Amino acid sequence: MSDAQNLPSNGLSYKQAGVDIDAGNALVEAIKPAVRSTRRPGADAEIGGFGGLFDLKAAGFIDPILVAANDGVGTKLKIAIETGKHDTIGQDLVAMCVNDIIVQGAEPLFFLDYYATGRLDVAAGTAIVTGIAEGCRIAGCALIGGETAEMPGMYHGKDYDLAGFAVGAAERGTLLPRADQGDGDVLVAIASSGVHSNGYSLVRKIVEISGIDWYLPAPFDEKQTLSEALLTPTRIYVKPLLSALKAGIGIKALAHITGGGFIDNIPRVLPDHLAAHVELDKITVPKVFAWLARVGGMSEREMLRTFNCGVGMLCAVAAEDAEKLVTHLTAVGETAAIVGRLTERTGEPVTFSGRLAL
Repeated sequence: MSDAQNLPSNGLSYKQAGVDIDAGNALVEAIKPAVRSTRRPGADAEIGGFGGLFDLKAAGFIDPILVAANDGVGTKLKIAIETGKHDTIGQDLVAMCVNDIIVQGAEPLFFLDYYATGRLDVAAGTAIVTGIAEGCRIAGCALIGGETAEMPGMYHGKDYDLAGFAVGAAERGTLLPRADQGDGDVLVAIASSGVHSNGYSLVRKIVEISGIDWYLPAPFDEKQTLSEALLTPTRIYVKPLLSALKAGIGIKALAHITGGGFIDNIPRVLPDHLAAHVELDKITVPKVFAWLARVGGMSEREMLRTFNCGVGMLCAVAAEDAEKLVTHLTAVGETAAIVGRLTERTGEPVTFSGRLAL
């Protein structure tokens, strides 16, 4: 008689320990159509293997430099969890990664996700990954794999966390920022869709102070509930900016305005001898930021260091190409405006004039 036959019939199973392998398999099957919809040249394999494949040659690259980025969504997840609305948070995850790749002048090629939870809910998981696939389609990158981890004891109740990993490429010699940025280059702002995915620990604190229920109309937009408004997904700027770069418009640098706002993100793409001067009264500020500032009693500087304040992406461009860039971005569906310029640095790397419309 074998050892297996001697085992007691009432032995524990993995499912009894809180991990449902069948639910995991069901999720994989449920998301296959969404994943399949993200195929692009270079990636056409089914998920389910031990690794995702990508063919750079099939994607048309000759001498590529790879660019990688990873990120999460932060405590914006808590709003999705508390309200049971999971269908857009995946787009946020993709956006936070691919927007960091396009700022280097690279094209996002493929994406992988990590989804960890205490108890796998197939319906919620399917909504999350469907949102990830939608983000990948908007960005033009393939969802080639991911990992679902069911970890009872690590996460409680309906809590989950997300992480994303994106890889892109650019032909050698075309990466941003360019070395020829100079005094007099112009700053073009591209509008955000709202708060995006930064500062939500503060956002949730302000909501708590306000006493407004997630399901009541947003005080700054009565056409949506507060949760719907604050779950507006992060805008993905990949295709509009790729088209501008391919059109030869003189973009010299791009800054993704994420955590740290204007004050911490703009210097990341500037040489030491240059500063960015931003004219705040030229920025169209969405009403959500005025509400956050008022209820939270926040100073303008704190707003500028915490939130995007209506600018999701900032472009440094040759002065002669600034209007051309605004026209191009407008034609492809973005809202863009000239909001400042680069100057010789004599003090702080980012200076401001005017006031935000808060």
